[in-house]
Parts: sequence; C-alpha cells; structure tokens
Amino acid sequence: MANIAVILPAYNEELTISETIVDFHRALPDAQIWVVNNASTDKTEQMAKDVFYSIDCKGGVLREDRPGKGNAVRCGFSEVQADIYVLADADMTYPAEQVHQLIEPVVAGRADMVVGDRHSAGHYAAENKRPLHGFGNRLVGALVNRLFKADLHDIMSGYRVFNRSFVKNYPILVAGFEIETDMVLHALDKKFRIVELPINYKDRPEGSVSKLNTLADGIRVLSTIANVLRHYRPLVFFGTAALVFALLGLLAGYPVIDEWVRMKYISHVPLAILATGLAIASIVFGAIGLILDSIAFQGRRSFELHLLSRTNTSTFQQDLD
Repeated sequence: MANIAVILPAYNEELTISETIVDFHRALPDAQIWVVNNASTDKTEQMAKDVFYSIDCKGGVLREDRPGKGNAVRCGFSEVQADIYVLADADMTYPAEQVHQLIEPVVAGRADMVVGDRHSAGHYAAENKRPLHGFGNRLVGALVNRLFKADLHDIMSGYRVFNRSFVKNYPILVAGFEIETDMVLHALDKKFRIVELPINYKDRPEGSVSKLNTLADGIRVLSTIANVLRHYRPLVFFGTAALVFALLGLLAGYPVIDEWVRMKYISHVPLAILATGLAIASIVFGAIGLILDSIAFQGRRSFELHLLSRTNTSTFQQDLD
C-alpha cells in the first residue's frame, strides 16, 4: 500500500483550512495531511491543529516563515516522506473527492506528475472572476507548449499528484506563485511524464480573499515568460536578441555602406560607430546563446544520468531485500 501525503500550503486561510483538511481526510483516511503555515497572521495554524486533534488525522502543521508558495512547497517536499504526494490549495477551490482519479495514473506507473486540469471542462472560466489572470495563464501555456512541443491545457493548476522520484529530484528555486509553472517546465525539460485530468473547480467561498494581485501577477507572468526562454531555451532567447541587434546594425550601417560604395568615403562616422557596436553586440549575444545552450544540454544529460543512477541503486537494494 502506497504511503500518501497531502501537502496544503496555507497563508491566512482561517476560513477554509478546517474544511479543506476534513475533505481530504474523508477522501484519503489513511494519508498523512500536512498544512504548511506560510507566515500566516490569522488563526490558520491554530485552527488546523484543532482539526487534526479532533479527527485524529495523521500529519500536522509545518511552519515556513519565508513568504511565498514556492517556499511553502519546498518546506513540505523536503520535510515530508511519502511514496505519493498530493499538492492542493487550502482554499476549498479544488475537490478532494476527485483525488483518487489524480492518484491512479501515478500508482499505475503511467505518470510522474498528474495535473488537475481546470480548463477543459470550462469550470475555471465560469468561476474565475479575474479575466486578466486567465489571459496570463493562456499566454504562458501557449509559450510553454510551443517551446516544448507539448499539448498541456492548465500550466498553472494548483492541484497535482507526484511520485517520490519527481519530488525528490526537483530543485525548487522559485519562491512565489510561479511554482506551478516551474514544476511543469522542470518536468518537460527533464522528460518526466505528465498526465492532465479534468477536474471541477469553484471560486473561493464568500469572505475568503485571494492572495493574487492583477498588476503584480501580470509583471510576474512577463518575468516568467522571459525566464522560460532564458533558462530553458537560451539559444532562442539570446539568438532572438542577436537577430534584433543584427537587423538594427544593418539598418544603421546601410547609409554608411552605400556612401562608401558610391564615394569611397565615409562622412557618417557616428553612424558607422553605432552600426559597428550593434554588430558586435549581435555577435556577442549569438555566442552567449550557443554557449548557454550547450551548458543547458549538459545539465539535462547530467540530470538523466543522476536519475538513472538513483533508479538502478533503488532496484539493486530491492533485489537484496
């Protein structure tokens, strides 16, 4: 029987944390349930402890004083030991009763990460009251799918199930709500298997306030797009910059070249210097892109060897046992 752990990052969720714990305990009575109190200033931690005491549930409350969902997930993944990990928000937006559907592909060995897809059935569009967030989700999703030749529908879903191999080989380097996008990027880049399954979704209950901010999260989306290109496709990122500078260099240098061909003399000296500088910048960006692309490839190769080594060691140990 697989050991299952439910991780619930929580920041000021006193209105919803109790029912979220009860719902997941009802769906998975033998699972550990861990609430990661992420610097809450309300009664989230005390209410969670009261619920754990009253229903005699395995698990408890972990504390992560560094703000940000990424930090909370890092705390849960590093502190909790299990075979299967369920990650969900503590705001009652995700249905605990559907968790078995998400767990099944991991148990069957068909997936390393299962994502609860809010979009395919139309629930997120119907419940979401922040259209700009939906636009940001679609923008990032389209970019990721194009770069990795994937066909994912919900990049930013907070309802996921992982096997131990993914969790213990996933370095979490982000601090905030971009954690879901980072998980998908890591899985695609390192060739972990992803399965999406449609789930129901409902907006927060009345009185519960979202921690998202349209302006700040819009900036974060743009930053995420830039980082996706820079970290995972450096040749595309720096190659595009090289192409832009090359075109600007040609545009600035055309009058200079034309004058030299016609008159064998250059009077546009500042323009010639500008064109030369743009051409040099283009060459530098192109070289950086090639070097970083080679480094990224070697990084993926080293990770694959590391993963194979851990798998072989585990298999050998099981044979000895």
